[in-house]
Amino acid sequence: MIRSFVFSQGKLINQDWTLDLLRVVLYDADVQIWVDMENSTPEENKAVLEGVFGFHPLAIEDCVGVSERPKIDDYENYVFAVIHAVDYVNSRHVFQTTELNLFIGRNFLVTFHDQPLRSVGLVAERIQKKGHALPRSPDLLAYQVLDLLFDNYQPALVELSSELAALEHRVLLGETKDVIAEVVNLQSEVQRLRQIMAPQRDVVARMLHGEFPQVIRAHLTPYLRDLQDTLSRINDLADNFRDSLTATLQVHLALQQMQVNRVIKVLTVLATLALPVVAITSFYGMNFALPEFAYFHSHWGHLYVLGITVVVIGFLYWFMKRHNWL
Repeated sequence: MIRSFVFSQGKLINQDWTLDLLRVVLYDADVQIWVDMENSTPEENKAVLEGVFGFHPLAIEDCVGVSERPKIDDYENYVFAVIHAVDYVNSRHVFQTTELNLFIGRNFLVTFHDQPLRSVGLVAERIQKKGHALPRSPDLLAYQVLDLLFDNYQPALVELSSELAALEHRVLLGETKDVIAEVVNLQSEVQRLRQIMAPQRDVVARMLHGEFPQVIRAHLTPYLRDLQDTLSRINDLADNFRDSLTATLQVHLALQQMQVNRVIKVLTVLATLALPVVAITSFYGMNFALPEFAYFHSHWGHLYVLGITVVVIGFLYWFMKRHNWL
């Protein structure tokens, strides 16, 4: 799907023009164009990116391909930027990213993405509303799209925070099933989020430092600073998530060790209490007569041995209880 918006003097004058008309008005300095390409075909990509705007082949290759890392490149009359939108899929415990490619020129903005993006849809909806005071210049339009895109990180972060809280609660309750696997998986996803945030902060920082004055005007600095603050906050949250997962894993391992210690303690107590039984029965199990049996009738011998065993076990139990070993 390809949709286009044509502005003049800050007003929307038309939309969804043909490619031939877009090619003509592109050279009018008083006209600004926004073209949004969503899940477009290879033929449409060639017709718009190459036929209408004449973008560099390397930029087109990066645009239609998959870029694992956000970046921004300077092509003299325009800049090409790759930004990643993020959504957290709770059922799969993974971050799902959607790539947004932007071509920002003096009088045009081209956005390219394979999947629908809420930020792009909201900006397009606002433009179509009459009287809405939305900037029409390409650099400010790009800011509006990026601002909404980064704001949409919040639901994903809330989902991840809720899952971390639930995992911590399970660990404190002593549930151990699949805890380590979940912690390791979440740690990898948090690390992936941090790997996305770092280059995106670099992209915004390069814009903020005025590396592209030909297309990004100086008065955009406060807006870019706002984007930088948003990304810094998200990065700080990712660091907090990483520390929380590390602490949760440490608590889980400590509780596991405590449980093992309890088992060892019980087994030690049982072994200690069983020691008199083994010693006494082994002693009186010898195959020759013992002198003390002369004082008892033959059928009272086993009661004598049992009595000695009970007394010794009772003494050991009292001794361990007195010293708080039980």
